[in-house]
Amino acid sequence: MPLPYRWLTSLMLRYNGSSILIDCGEGTQIAMREKGWSPHDIDVICFTHYHADHISGLPGMLLNMGNAERREPLTLIGPKGLGRVVSGLRVIAPELPFDVQCIEIAESVQAFEMKGFRLKAFKVRHSVLCYGYSLEIDRRGRFDADRAKAAQIPLPYWNRLQKGEIITDGDRTFTPDMVMGPARKGLKVTYCTDTRPTDSIAENAAGSDLLILEGMYGDPAEQEKAEQKKHMTMQEAARIAAQAEVPELWLTHFSPALGRPDQYLKAVREIFPRTVIPKDGRSCELKFSEEE
Repeated sequence: MPLPYRWLTSLMLRYNGSSILIDCGEGTQIAMREKGWSPHDIDVICFTHYHADHISGLPGMLLNMGNAERREPLTLIGPKGLGRVVSGLRVIAPELPFDVQCIEIAESVQAFEMKGFRLKAFKVRHSVLCYGYSLEIDRRGRFDADRAKAAQIPLPYWNRLQKGEIITDGDRTFTPDMVMGPARKGLKVTYCTDTRPTDSIAENAAGSDLLILEGMYGDPAEQEKAEQKKHMTMQEAARIAAQAEVPELWLTHFSPALGRPDQYLKAVREIFPRTVIPKDGRSCELKFSEEE
């Protein structure tokens, strides 16, 4: 539940002019405004599951977008039943100046390509159908001018090949792999909340530059409660981060009874030293590595 000093869990990712929101609980649009971000430019909203604290802010968000004179279509992605849930919520937001497209996840693991990134949904284990998400941005290899010259590729084609175009010139065909080096490490963020530990989390988080997991309970004495309610403890999340070998772990989705989650940080860092217990509005900028 939202608290006077803590909004509900939500994640905003921004890349190349595109914005992706994961989960939209009550007050999400206010939290965004406090951060200085606008909902107008959101292209995709993903939902982990349909408990109210993860989707009840959607009608207000849609109306906010409409009032900001948005006209571009909006894509919603979520587990089976998304169309029915959104239809019910839109009883109080029936008229919008833009189209809303609902895409329901049909598989235990499913990938979506859009706006220059790849979004991968993977099933986890909660009391209802629930998914985690990884967002990946691929990075092409470097252009190799020497290879282009050796292959006698005309200079006007170089730029087009760098952009992935296949070019036919008479009886010759030029492909990007003729001038591009091997793919370089891209960027990856994995977000997962409301679940018990599963192998799929560590498997899908592998290679992530940032892992965001729920840390519903900090006291190890609440292990039984976490198992009953299908949530994770901070310690369990830290073990997943260690298994996935990620550079950094952010914990989120704290129990409303957990007034000071940072009191458990020292103990959790004994399991995974690069753990952060963030406050609302925390953000970071991930950059491509300069290494070859």
